[in-house]
Amino acid sequence: MRGIISRLSLLGALSVALSACALFEQAPAEDPVLVRLSDLERRLVSIERIVDNQGLVELAQQVSALERRADELQGRAETLEHNSGTTAGRQRQLYADLDSRIQELESSLQARRGTNVLESGTLAPGQLPVPDGSDRDNYQVALELLREERYDLAAASFKEFLLAFPDSEFVGNAQYWLAESFYASDDFEQALRDFRVVVDEHPRSSKVPDALLKMGFCNYNLKRWDAARVTLTRVQADYPETTAARLAGQYLNRMDTEGV
Repeated sequence: MRGIISRLSLLGALSVALSACALFEQAPAEDPVLVRLSDLERRLVSIERIVDNQGLVELAQQVSALERRADELQGRAETLEHNSGTTAGRQRQLYADLDSRIQELESSLQARRGTNVLESGTLAPGQLPVPDGSDRDNYQVALELLREERYDLAAASFKEFLLAFPDSEFVGNAQYWLAESFYASDDFEQALRDFRVVVDEHPRSSKVPDALLKMGFCNYNLKRWDAARVTLTRVQADYPETTAARLAGQYLNRMDTEGV
């Protein structure tokens, strides 16, 4: 009987170990492992109740079966623990790779947008907004400065662009936005000269109608009424189906109303 009680004590210890192994599973209540563990515990209770009526051979067989099951569960728990560690390692590696790629993209974006110029608000003579960037990069940064209403810096950026990329596909647009930088700053004389460059030197540019319109606006603001009328009328005649022509008509009506 003492041997049996000793074996039962061993079974109790195995039950605790099996319960601990099941924690690695972290599964819901219906997990088969937990169900089987519960069943083993019920069987142990049953063994304690009927031990006096069972033969030692049968009891030993049950103990052996429990020991084998405990070994299987222990192996399964160790496998799960290993897989968990492997998964965590892969996640850490993926995070490191992703973080590295994001840093590279951020550095590239800062270089392409000319971060130093945008943040510092200065541009040295002969310096491009994006020194190592393409014509598109520099054009986009200059345009962004204009959108931010940083007109002096935008004008300087467009000037450097025109000097550095005279053959760029963006030259006509850059010349127009250079003039717009002065127009937005109420420097109508300079704006008028730069808008005229668009019309005279880039006649195929899509910005020509808008440049003519703005020339009319500049003359209007400079109180050169006749010059304003001539230019605005030209917009209507040469580009009748454009927004520029519609705006030119509105300004001409305004001038009629004002009697100028």
